[in-house]
Amino acid sequence: MGKPNEELDDALYAKVLALSEEGNRLIEEDDNLPAALDAYGEALALLPPPIERWDATLWLLIALGDSHFLLGQYDQAYDFLARAMRCPDALGTPFIHLRLGEIQFERGNPDKAADELARAYMGDGPEIFDTEDPKYLTFLRTRMRGI
Repeated sequence: MGKPNEELDDALYAKVLALSEEGNRLIEEDDNLPAALDAYGEALALLPPPIERWDATLWLLIALGDSHFLLGQYDQAYDFLARAMRCPDALGTPFIHLRLGEIQFERGNPDKAADELARAYMGDGPEIFDTEDPKYLTFLRTRMRGI
């Protein structure tokens, strides 16, 4: 395995970036999460193994996990985000912890949900919940004092 966070060659990086940007556009402009999942998945498939060594892996796994979460596909979302946590620089990323906490909440695992949501809160403060369903912050307030 190569060193963590290696860079892709320019041509491959351009393809991966274009597919990732297409996925983002499909969500932002067309609200087409299934098509975005296809674009992100195609980009991820272009990465040579072991994929954990590439910077692009982290943001693609996050995009895939987030898209599945938004579709209510919590098991798939969890799988991608748990995989993302094995990438360099993932641990402590507030957004990943936020989504993992929300997934655990939806799966009926309150202790795991509280742990992950607290990590998100401690990493980014209450603002990380600004665009989320208020039920997650309301739940976290039942588990953490002073927030």
